[in-house]
Amino acid sequence: MTLIPILIADVVNPVLFAFLVYAAGTDRPVINSCAVLLGHTLAYYLAGIVIAVGIEQISDHLSHPQLIDYIIGFVLGVILLWVGYLSWKTKSKEQAEENRTLTPLKAIGLGAVVSFMGMPFALPYFAALDQMLKADMTPMTALVVLAVYNVLYALPFALVPVLITTSGQKSQEILRTINSWLVRTSNFLMPILLTLVGLALIVDSMIYFVTGYEMF
Repeated sequence: MTLIPILIADVVNPVLFAFLVYAAGTDRPVINSCAVLLGHTLAYYLAGIVIAVGIEQISDHLSHPQLIDYIIGFVLGVILLWVGYLSWKTKSKEQAEENRTLTPLKAIGLGAVVSFMGMPFALPYFAALDQMLKADMTPMTALVVLAVYNVLYALPFALVPVLITTSGQKSQEILRTINSWLVRTSNFLMPILLTLVGLALIVDSMIYFVTGYEMF
C-alpha cells in the first residue's frame, strides 16, 4: 500500500528513459538498451542494499530503533516537500545526443553510472527503503521485496527494447515522442507525487510521535 505510490513517483523520473533512447540510437539498439537497463537495475538494487544496511546499523546503535525510522521518514518527508516545491519552478530540458558506437559492456556500465550519479537525488527510493525497514522483515524477505521493487521499477522501461524489436526504425520517432511526453509529464506530475509522498511520511511520523502507533 505504501510502496506502490512511492514506486510511481520513482518511475516518473525521465533521466533513465532519456539514456535508453540514446542507447536505442546506437548500432546495437536492442542489446544496448537492454544492457543500460540491466546495469541501472543491478546498481539500483545493490545501492539499495548498502543504504538499507547503513540505516539499519545506525538504528542498532540507538535505544529506540523504531523511533529513528520515523525520524528518518519525517526528514525525508520534509525534503520531498521542498524538492516538490522546487520542481514547480524547474523545467527539464531535452538534450540532443548524437549517435555513437556503444558496446553492450559499456552500456551496462553506462546504466550503472546513471544509477549511482542519480542516487543522491533518488528521494522516493530512500523513502521506499525507510518503509521496508519499518516493516521489520527478515533479511531474506527484505532482499526479495527490494528485488521485486526494482523489477517493477524496470518494467516500464523495458518498453524501449520491445518497441525497437517490434517497430524497427519507426521506433526512433516513437521513442523521441514518448521521451518528450515523459519530460512534460514529469514536469507536472513529479512535484505532485513528491509532495503527496512527503506529506504522507510527515503525517505518518507525527502520528507515531504523538500516539506511539503507526499509520502505515
